[in-house]
Amino acid sequence: MKPHALLSVSDKRGLEGFARGLSSLGFEILSTGGTAQVLRQAGVAVREVSELTGTPEVLGGRVKTLHPKIFAGILADLDDPAHCAVLHDWGVTPIGLVAVNLYPFAATAAKPGVAPAEVIENIDIGGPSLIRAAAKNHRHVTVVVDPDDYGTVLEALRTDGGSEALRRRLAVKAFRHTAAYDAAIGQALPSHLGLEPSLLLDGVAPWLGGEELPLRYGENPHQSAVFVRPARPTGLAAFEQLQGKELSYNNLMDADAAWRLVHDLPAAGVAIVKHGGPCGAGLGDSAAAAYERALACDPVSAFGGVIASSLPLETEAAGHIVQLFAEVVIAPGVSEEARQLFIAKKNLRVLIAPPPAHPTPRLRVIDGGLLVQSADVGWDEEWKVMTVRGPSDAELSALRLAWRVAKHAPSNAVVLANERSTVGIGAGQPSRVDSCRIAVEKAGAAGLSLKGTGAGSDAFFPFPDGVEVLAAAGVTAVAQPGGSVRDSEVVAAANRFGLAMVFTGRRHFRH
Repeated sequence: MKPHALLSVSDKRGLEGFARGLSSLGFEILSTGGTAQVLRQAGVAVREVSELTGTPEVLGGRVKTLHPKIFAGILADLDDPAHCAVLHDWGVTPIGLVAVNLYPFAATAAKPGVAPAEVIENIDIGGPSLIRAAAKNHRHVTVVVDPDDYGTVLEALRTDGGSEALRRRLAVKAFRHTAAYDAAIGQALPSHLGLEPSLLLDGVAPWLGGEELPLRYGENPHQSAVFVRPARPTGLAAFEQLQGKELSYNNLMDADAAWRLVHDLPAAGVAIVKHGGPCGAGLGDSAAAAYERALACDPVSAFGGVIASSLPLETEAAGHIVQLFAEVVIAPGVSEEARQLFIAKKNLRVLIAPPPAHPTPRLRVIDGGLLVQSADVGWDEEWKVMTVRGPSDAELSALRLAWRVAKHAPSNAVVLANERSTVGIGAGQPSRVDSCRIAVEKAGAAGLSLKGTGAGSDAFFPFPDGVEVLAAAGVTAVAQPGGSVRDSEVVAAANRFGLAMVFTGRRHFRH
C-alpha cells in the first residue's frame, strides 16, 4: 500500500505543487473539505478522509479527522510490533506526512464588528490535534505547518526520504505553532466574551511562534541573542535594513528607545539615544535642522549612538549625520540621494520602519520570573500651575518638550529644554539633585545657554535643593508630577526665585 500524506490546510499557498510532488514520490493524498476540493479541481488524485474512516464529516464540519483510524495511522510507533499489529488488524496504512495549518482565528477575531459566534467557530480543534500527534511521532512522521517549508520537504524526500534531523526541526516548529495559536486565542477571546484581557498574554502572545533572527551578539560579545519578529510585524519590528553590519542586541534596544522617543515628541523631530538614554532631541521642519538641534545638546555622548528621525531623511540631513560616528540611523524613509551618502559609511546600519505599533504590555525578566506591566502611554498636559507666576507660551513649549523627553530617560531624570531642543539631560542617578547638577553641567559643556529654559522632572522633587540648582543656572520654569510631603517647600522655593512651576499629576519612572 502507498504511504499516506494527510493534507488539510486553511492557507492554500503552494498546495497544488506540494500535493503533486508528494504524489510523484508515491504518497496517496488524504484530505478533507475545501482542501480536497481544491486538489480535485487541480487534477490531483485525492482520497477523502471520510472514505478511509467510514465516517462522514458531521456537525457542520466540526468533526472530520477526529477518528481512531486517523490518529492510529499518525501515532503508531512503527518500531513497535504491537503497534504494527493494531494497524494490520484495523487495515490502517501509516500516515507518513501531515501538512496542516489552522483556521484563521487571529484574522477573524481582528475583524471589526465580528460576531462572537464567528470567532468561536474559527477555533480549530482537529488541526492542532493532528499537528501535535504528528510532531510527537516525528521519528516516523513529517509534520508541516508552514507552506514556506514545502519546497524543503519535497527536496529532502527526493534526496534521502527525509532525514530525522529535518523531522525534529519541523516537530519543534509545529509545537511552537500550536502554542502561538492557543496563546492568540487566549489573548483575543476574552474581549469577544465580555471578559477582562490578560496582561501577560497581551504582552507575550504576538511573539510566540515568531521568526527568530540571529543577532551579532547580546549586550556583550560573549552573549548570544536573537530578535523575534512576529508573523505580522508592526512598528519597529517591521524594520527594513538598507545597509550596514548585522544588528546587535544593544543596537535594537537603543533603536527601540529612540524610535519611541522621537514619536513622543510634541512635533516632528530627531532623537539621539545612547545606552538606553537620550543624548538629545530637537524639533524642526526638516530632519537636518532637527538633527543639528538634537546633536548640540550633547555631541560628545552622541558618538556611537542611535539616531531616529520622524521625518524622512534627505540629502542635507544625511550629509550632517555621516560626519558623526553612529551605530544606527532609523527613519520612515530615506531618499536615494541620502542613501548614496550613507553607503560611504559601510558599517552604519540604516533602517526604515513604520511608526511605533499600538502600545503593548512591557515585559522584563527577573531571576526566576517575569514582570509584566501595561505600557506607559498618554500625556496629561492640563497641568496645574502651583506658583504665583504661570509659564509663558515659550516656557510652556519648552516644558512640553522637556517633560516628554524625561519620560524616556532613566530615572531619576531631569531634562532641560528650550522651545526647539533639549539643552541638558541628567539621568540614571539615585539622587534627583545630582541629576539636576548633571543636566546643568551638560549644558555648560555644550556651550548652551540655560537662560529662560524649562525643566522636566520624571518624578517629584523631594527637597527644594534641586529647584535651587536649576534656578541658579537660569532655568525659569519647571514641570514635575508633585506628590511629595514637601511640595509646599518646593513651591515656596520656586516662588522665591520667580520660577513658574506646574504639577503634571503623572509620574514617568523608567528603570
